[in-house]
Amino acid sequence: MARRSVLSIRIVEGRNLPAKDITGSSDPYCIVKIDNEAIVRTATVWKTLSPFWGEEYEVQLHPTFHSISIYVMDEDALSRDDVIGKVCITRTMLAEHPKGYSGWVSLSEVDPDEEVQGEIHLCVELLEGEGGQRLRCTVLEARDLAKKDRNGASDPFVCVSYNGKTQESTVVKKSCYPRWNEAFEFELPDPPAEKLCVEVWDWDLVSKNDFLGKVVVSVQGLQAAGHQEGWFRLQPDTAKPREDRRRGSLGSLQLQVRLRDETVLPSCCYQPLVQLLCQEVKAGHQTGGVHLVTLLDETTTAESRQDVAVNLVKLFLGQGLVKEFLDLLFELELAKPCEPNTLFRSNSLASKSMESFLKVTGMQYLHAVLGPTISRVFEEKKYVELDPSKVEIKDVGCSGLHRVQTESEVMEQGRQLLQSYLGELLDAIGKSAPTCPPVIRAAFRQLFQRVGERFPQHQHTQFVAVTSFLCLRFFSPAIMTPKLFHLRDTHADARTGRTLLLLAKAVQMVGNMEPAAGRAKEEWLAPLQPALQHGASRMRAFITRLVGTEEEEEGGEGWPCAPRAAVVKEGLLFVHKTRGKGPLLASASKKLHFCLTGEALSFAKSPGVERCGSIALANIRAAERVEEKSFGSCHVMQVVYVDEAGQQETAYLQCKCVNELNQWLSALRKVCGNNPQLLHAYHPGVFRGDKWSCCHQKDRTGPGCGQTRHSITLQDWSDPLQPDVEAQRLFQHLHGLQEPLREKYWQLMEAGGAHDGPRGCGEGPPLPLVLQRLFEALQDLERCHRQLPPAAPAPLELQT
Repeated sequence: MARRSVLSIRIVEGRNLPAKDITGSSDPYCIVKIDNEAIVRTATVWKTLSPFWGEEYEVQLHPTFHSISIYVMDEDALSRDDVIGKVCITRTMLAEHPKGYSGWVSLSEVDPDEEVQGEIHLCVELLEGEGGQRLRCTVLEARDLAKKDRNGASDPFVCVSYNGKTQESTVVKKSCYPRWNEAFEFELPDPPAEKLCVEVWDWDLVSKNDFLGKVVVSVQGLQAAGHQEGWFRLQPDTAKPREDRRRGSLGSLQLQVRLRDETVLPSCCYQPLVQLLCQEVKAGHQTGGVHLVTLLDETTTAESRQDVAVNLVKLFLGQGLVKEFLDLLFELELAKPCEPNTLFRSNSLASKSMESFLKVTGMQYLHAVLGPTISRVFEEKKYVELDPSKVEIKDVGCSGLHRVQTESEVMEQGRQLLQSYLGELLDAIGKSAPTCPPVIRAAFRQLFQRVGERFPQHQHTQFVAVTSFLCLRFFSPAIMTPKLFHLRDTHADARTGRTLLLLAKAVQMVGNMEPAAGRAKEEWLAPLQPALQHGASRMRAFITRLVGTEEEEEGGEGWPCAPRAAVVKEGLLFVHKTRGKGPLLASASKKLHFCLTGEALSFAKSPGVERCGSIALANIRAAERVEEKSFGSCHVMQVVYVDEAGQQETAYLQCKCVNELNQWLSALRKVCGNNPQLLHAYHPGVFRGDKWSCCHQKDRTGPGCGQTRHSITLQDWSDPLQPDVEAQRLFQHLHGLQEPLREKYWQLMEAGGAHDGPRGCGEGPPLPLVLQRLFEALQDLERCHRQLPPAAPAPLELQT
């Protein structure tokens, strides 16, 4: 059994942001932090006050997380980036919207006294003495405090206040993980004062001290217990008067946020539900009956259809039945009244499932086909425009001999460039049939055959059915927004974005197989007509090759296991040398090419050459961040592992940005998640001289001062399949659909005129066996969830 929290967040766009540059504009981007730890960074959108990002992330979190903060920043090439504002959403706020929150949220000003983080370890107790009771507060240590100084650390000390008296601890220099072990005693008056206040401050020699957070303990509650010890989460100073005058004047963000708290049961609990779904897919469409998949499609709302489609596709991929599942969807969709020219254009379960299937199984194929052309467009940054109403006239020629290009010259130059990009792209597509994943080819072959049987007089429809998914729902969206499909690390600027839009439009028209129809809507595309007609012919030939030969390769109809088992992640990383042994420290190179597979983390001097060494995944004990002050960078991670001699060693590897850092951490944590000897604590710093830089502990092998974060990972299309997770999500969806499923079944049966036979206890005909078995399986799973022990209380919420 596993309890997990999954946060889905989509940062759509911003509006009315303040200007931060002398040009009267800004270069905004967003940083997403979970409990003050940066998880992702969006791309920068240049020179705008109304940026569009459209970036979506899914993060698996520790169930005890408290808040998510989104900071809007202005990128500056010469100085520090400016903070425009932030949005903070607490776990409590997300719990009030179980179906998620979607809308505009105003940015608020960043208040340094509210930017607190970390926990403090306290022991508070009542002591009996000759003069009466005394209150003792022992301040042991703190961890993960905010960094207030330029050296990437703080100089924390503690102020303990009770009944009008205050005592201070010593200052621990340059540490966010200080250890004090100091006790403070106060006389307990009669009646006792209600609150004991513990504040943490950053000491500054020149300026005023910075607030790091506080904890307020109820003495009345302490009298009942007599003693309390534990980790307390530091809180902002809520007593300080807040000014909301800047709220709303900093602009706003459009967000879509959803939190799912999931309890995943053992695999055996889901078997009845999974077996029932598999049996229904194997049985196929039965004439005269109502299929379970039809009921599911009819009762699933448009808002949740995408999620359900992803869950079903991944579930049947794991069961080796994705081909049969998609074929069943095609057959059921084609059984409905439909026209050849509108086939699969709606957002039905069939369309959403096929779209999700392509993303789950075809991202490597997409990158191989589109990658070179997309890179060329980004690198060349050529001006391409065919619409006369949008043409910009520019000067050409050498210095002193400028001449203004005519509109026709600009458009002709744009046509040639766009035709060149389109030709290169169609060449790549045409040659890609043999390299297309067999499971995708099998799915398209089935679709091609089903449509041909449904519309024997319209053979053209077979090709359009394939391109409606391949071009309109896969290739074209990736061309328009390559950042969202991981084809690029940044969004396109205005000029490149326009070129990509025209290229995507051209691919859509080629996919429609009727270029003349697109020309009728936008007459300015007429100069591209010959290229589009030739492209349609090439696309037709490609589809013929794609669906023409049946592969019987082993594993061809299931999950494409071979490429996924090969490389999980790879790339160049900078190696920081420290004291210690191990294969990485023996290497003379500072920058190495790392390759993570399902067996080991290996490294070599460059891609494709013989590897210098490797670390077996079974020997990895943790993958965590490193404090910024350790190496002067906030993008360094550490891999803690055990060498062949059984000695614990640490490799320090620097990434180029926060996104790459979190991608590597997520990949390592996922493949090592089942290691039985993972660490629960680690040192965020490095051991230099005779002590750790984080907590100043002198024992190199001593226990860590920070908590490991094995459960915090970024979710991705390329993640390994998790059948139990998909089954749990389907259970949650189906559990709320029992009454709608029953009513929809009766409605469809009445529409079909099936009224004969004995009636059930309800108002409609008796339920079929498949629905009865489904409801029984759902009830059994509900019973299993009710019998679970209660979740352990969050260790950082003892009392505040």
